[in-house]
Amino acid sequence: MHWNSLADFLAMGQHGPYVWGSVVVMALLMLAEPILLLQGRKRLIARLRRQYRAERSEARADRQTTSRRSKD
Repeated sequence: MHWNSLADFLAMGQHGPYVWGSVVVMALLMLAEPILLLQGRKRLIARLRRQYRAERSEARADRQTTSRRSKD
């Protein structure tokens, strides 16, 4: 297509709102994707750390219980 002015380019032959709306939505999604991935990664790491600490604490408690029983 050939446009005579910036206004013609932005109008995109009467399809401007659809075209530019699509461009804006896609740009927002492309910006949101890495942000959401980083947030999800941080949540996953925090959850795994909590789980690891809980399991380690539970294992220590089991060892203490076992050592107390063997002394009796």
